[in-house]
Amino acid sequence: AHQRLQFPLLQEGRLCRILPSLPAIKPDRLKAAKALVEKAVKLRKVFSVRGPYPVIRAALWARGWVERRLPSPVQRAPYCHGDEEEDGDDGLVSADKEENHDDMYDLMSRLVRNETAYFYWTTRRDCIDCRSLRNDQMTNHYANAGTFTTKVGLCVNLRNLQWFDTADPDTFFPRCYRLGAEDEKHAFIEDFRRTACTSLLQHVVETSRWGAVREGAVVREQKAKNSVSEKMINTALYVCQKFLSVLEHGDIDVTVETPPAVEEQQWTEFLQDYYMVVHEGALIRGSSVFVERCQAMLTKLQEACPQLDTDGLNNIWIIKPGAKSRGRGIMCMNHLDEILALVDTDRAMTKESKWVVQKYLERPLLIHGTKFDLRQWFLVTDWNPLTVWFYRECYLRFSTQPYSTKTLDSSVHLCNNSIQKHFQPSHNRHPGLPQDNMWSCSEFRAFLQQQGCGAKWESVVVPGMQQAVVRALQTAQDIIEPRKSSFELYGADFMLGRDLRPWLLEINASPTMSCSTAVTARLCPAVQLDTLRVVLDWRTDSSAYTGGFQLIYKQAAVEIPQYVGVNLLVEGAPVRRPRPLLQRQTGVETTHKPSGQKPHAVAAFRHSGKENRAVGEKMTQLTSTSPKRGPRRLVPRSLSFSLSPPHSVPHCKTQPSPGLGSHIPRSFLPQTGVEPQHRTSTRVFPSLQGPLPTLEILSLRPNIVAGTVACRNPALSSHPSLYKHHVFLRSHRRSVAKYKGECTGEHKH
Repeated sequence: AHQRLQFPLLQEGRLCRILPSLPAIKPDRLKAAKALVEKAVKLRKVFSVRGPYPVIRAALWARGWVERRLPSPVQRAPYCHGDEEEDGDDGLVSADKEENHDDMYDLMSRLVRNETAYFYWTTRRDCIDCRSLRNDQMTNHYANAGTFTTKVGLCVNLRNLQWFDTADPDTFFPRCYRLGAEDEKHAFIEDFRRTACTSLLQHVVETSRWGAVREGAVVREQKAKNSVSEKMINTALYVCQKFLSVLEHGDIDVTVETPPAVEEQQWTEFLQDYYMVVHEGALIRGSSVFVERCQAMLTKLQEACPQLDTDGLNNIWIIKPGAKSRGRGIMCMNHLDEILALVDTDRAMTKESKWVVQKYLERPLLIHGTKFDLRQWFLVTDWNPLTVWFYRECYLRFSTQPYSTKTLDSSVHLCNNSIQKHFQPSHNRHPGLPQDNMWSCSEFRAFLQQQGCGAKWESVVVPGMQQAVVRALQTAQDIIEPRKSSFELYGADFMLGRDLRPWLLEINASPTMSCSTAVTARLCPAVQLDTLRVVLDWRTDSSAYTGGFQLIYKQAAVEIPQYVGVNLLVEGAPVRRPRPLLQRQTGVETTHKPSGQKPHAVAAFRHSGKENRAVGEKMTQLTSTSPKRGPRRLVPRSLSFSLSPPHSVPHCKTQPSPGLGSHIPRSFLPQTGVEPQHRTSTRVFPSLQGPLPTLEILSLRPNIVAGTVACRNPALSSHPSLYKHHVFLRSHRRSVAKYKGECTGEHKH
């Protein structure tokens, strides 16, 4: 045990260090401390805690663990909140503040300062590097958990729910958009306008029920001063019908050039009239005629829009910074231009997609006319297989003011205790509401029992919250690093609709354990003790008592192939295209014409050896005088010849290689029997024993399927019978011998 060093200020302004006076340590206490430390080190019961968690410290001490103090953390900037939402402890206690410990615990902590800690409990995830821990070291955080503990991450991940579950995220998570992403910003603008249309239809139907449109002097006077045209109802009906058509893929033929259904100027005028009707109480002339049509359209939208009942009439949206907690920076707005202007003022957060806009639930369940939300704890002990524990108890947080959509004040719409503690309760507050703005779930169940719906807590509320939690975790399972010796306690915030269906608002890492009220003073220590029961006792004994935690989900384990240290390597070898056999042209001079297409080859046989020599000399001159051309791209093709008996004309077909030239239009194909326009020449076959047929190359398009070969031998062209021999270009000598026999009429049958 020791005292902290003191640095008194002398008159000269210099600091003088005074050595601390250590109290005398009794030998028996030192001996007892060493015995406890040796036992703890042997059993690997050394832990470290960062943050104000006296319950965790006391519970581990009672279990025979010894604390190894962590060094004081570096002071974080006040504007830096990391990439995750941490409730912390509402900022009431600093993370590095230490409790007044007994001298015995201080002495044992001093003795294990060089030992390895096997259990870490910290407020922030970045206090401990999970990747540097050994397999037997436990910590209360997972890496990359910010993918669902931030508003941005939860917004993005739940869109992938279709790959994990058949449920629609719109049935338990309010519509949400990232205003920093350009495509999502446009989607939000469309959603805001469409919601204004549906809200207008609901306004028309509800005002008709209230009898707001009636004949009378007061109403006629109000119509004359503050009223709008009924054309806006037609616009709203048209937009809703187009939306239903899009859901049925009616926009499959719509292109970028297709004009929008409603022009921007029309939207501007519509929203101005909508604001006048909803926010200022203006009347719509002749709205009673549209009541039935509006009701029929709302009935159709009810099946396609699960959030229609909670959208309300005022089109309120809640704007949240993407990675803050405890209600910091959250605002409610109901004008589109104001929302976009707010986001544009903070370019840094907009660029990083930190702004999130979410549809506000305008029609929640109220208790005595006051809004509330629920804080529900759950624990994840493994990600493969995903193992989720759900705490049986939760608590409710009330706002201090009566609920109303006519005001956007945070004291009405935000139920966080860190915000509501700064407001005084309303004078008109119902006496049945708690003074500290918190209820336990048992008190809420008693209220439901009084309302005649007590059974819905177990049949609707609890199953809905459990399903929402599991689905949110499933969408993030592929991103989280599944470390076996880690665990994490989360706090999920829910709101209830009028039908008691829960709506997930957000998930917080490191939920607050501050005992700020009588409810949290009982529940927060209990959930911490039960967490230790699960991660320490149940991990080694599946029959151990787990307190208020119940296992609600454990999927089948997925085997991960072991890494054997071999890097994945993909090697490739070039595929060489065979060069086709080419020969020079005989008889006439080759004409070169400019062409955008590269020629391919089809051959015809000649019969004169003298012509071969003449053509060779001619081609030598052409080669020396003609300009040089680049290398030709030759596509391999198979040539099949049909040679007839004497007095017939042989034919040649080219077989294009698969996949080549398939994109060439059919207009490029030459007609059968038409002499090609472009000719090229190649070298001649060397003469062996006499005149040999020459091979003439015709320039054809890539997609040619047939060609003709002209033969100047009248004996072959006059033979009456026809027969076919398929001859493919092979080696030079075999081709010469075969063609020589064919042309001289020596056929072997």
